[in-house]
Amino acid sequence: MAKQNCWEFKECGREFNGGRSDELGVCPAYHAYQVNKIHGGKHAGRCCWAVTGTICGGKVQGIYALKSHNCEKCDFYLLVLEEEGENIVSAHKIIHLMNTN
Repeated sequence: MAKQNCWEFKECGREFNGGRSDELGVCPAYHAYQVNKIHGGKHAGRCCWAVTGTICGGKVQGIYALKSHNCEKCDFYLLVLEEEGENIVSAHKIIHLMNTN
C-alpha cells in the first residue's frame, strides 16, 4: 500500500481542488513544497505536524511549539512515526527546510 498524505488519511478535502478547499482553503501542508517527498509524501503531506496553520479537530493550529502537544496524539502522526521508525525527520529539521528553501 502506498504511503498516504495527511489530507488523504484524514479525508479533510483541503488538498488542491479538494472537496472542501473552496470553503476552508487549501491546507498549508499542501503548499509546503520546500519539504516535498519527506517521508515519501507530497509537499508536507507526511510532516504536517511541523506546518503552521493546519486544521485539526476543526480548529486552525498555530506554530509548532503550540500545536506539537496535539500532534503527538494524532493518529496520522503516530502512523507516520510507526512507518518511518528511525528514519523519521525531526520537526526542527522540517521547519528549518521550510524556512530556508
